[in-house]
Amino acid sequence: MPEAQFNDLIHAPSRLRICGLLRAVNQMDFSVLRDGLGISDAALSKHLKTLAGAGYVQLAKAASADRQDARRLTWIGLTPAGRDAFDAHVRALRDIAGTAG
Repeated sequence: MPEAQFNDLIHAPSRLRICGLLRAVNQMDFSVLRDGLGISDAALSKHLKTLAGAGYVQLAKAASADRQDARRLTWIGLTPAGRDAFDAHVRALRDIAGTAG
């Protein structure tokens, strides 16, 4: 278990919410994540690029059996490093709030 460590990159509100939603699952479809956050495709893409650049998320493209066209789904998941960084950040926030546990 990583020790508490505040993470400026994850702390940005949308990125914190992205990591929080992804922490509960192995992967999530881009459109489900976007709709859950209530942000635009462009805004989500920008945040995912930042998180991927840090090695915190991975993206995978896959064909969709439900579609007749060539569009592909984008699946997003936290990497092990992303899970550790998010967990450490949440611990740091708990420490700041005085509710470490």
